[in-house]
Amino acid sequence: MERKNGWQLAERAGDATPEGVQRRLYNYLWDADLVRDDLRDYVVEHLSDAVGILVVDETGFIKKGDKSAGVQRQYSGTVGQIENCQVGVFLAHAGARGRALLDRELHLTQLLADDRELRRKACVPEDTVFRTEPQLAQQMVDRVLESGVPFTGFTGDEVYGSDRNLRLWLERKDIPHVMAVKSNENLWALTDKGPLQVRADRQASGGAEFASLATTTL
Repeated sequence: MERKNGWQLAERAGDATPEGVQRRLYNYLWDADLVRDDLRDYVVEHLSDAVGILVVDETGFIKKGDKSAGVQRQYSGTVGQIENCQVGVFLAHAGARGRALLDRELHLTQLLADDRELRRKACVPEDTVFRTEPQLAQQMVDRVLESGVPFTGFTGDEVYGSDRNLRLWLERKDIPHVMAVKSNENLWALTDKGPLQVRADRQASGGAEFASLATTTL
């Protein structure tokens, strides 16, 4: 597999043989965060525009063994069921000039984060703490804000839209956002009886009580 990947990357780079690529990939020490920052700078220079948005989503990586960091039996949206896998949360920038990944975070289950022996076997750093997927998304968006990447909004599915703390944080940061929510999520709505918290599916279905409907993410 490593030799195949080396050949593919070498071909894309125009190299006659894969030795140079393989040496860079497998013999050198990489600082993953510095590589992330280089990628972010490239995206800003070549792909970002005034109307670009940030997109967050998670995905699962199916594993057969138990040595990879964060690997455990957990739900994977990739296959739609519980599998032995890693789960990563990814942040992308999308705009008229293209789209590219900006950041990533490995998601650890509460069990793995709390079990020192499991952490040791999986080579999880000691200072890593449990964070939910929405908390990881917030962490990555915060890094984007600090780096000055231009964007006009944020979007994600119901995993993130149904997290009230994330919605409140986006509000405080004045970040426009459009996210899916679970059907039973209670959201504030301005009804003919005044402001009330009403399930999202009831709001979506409309009705006389929502004659003056105006929803908010709070």
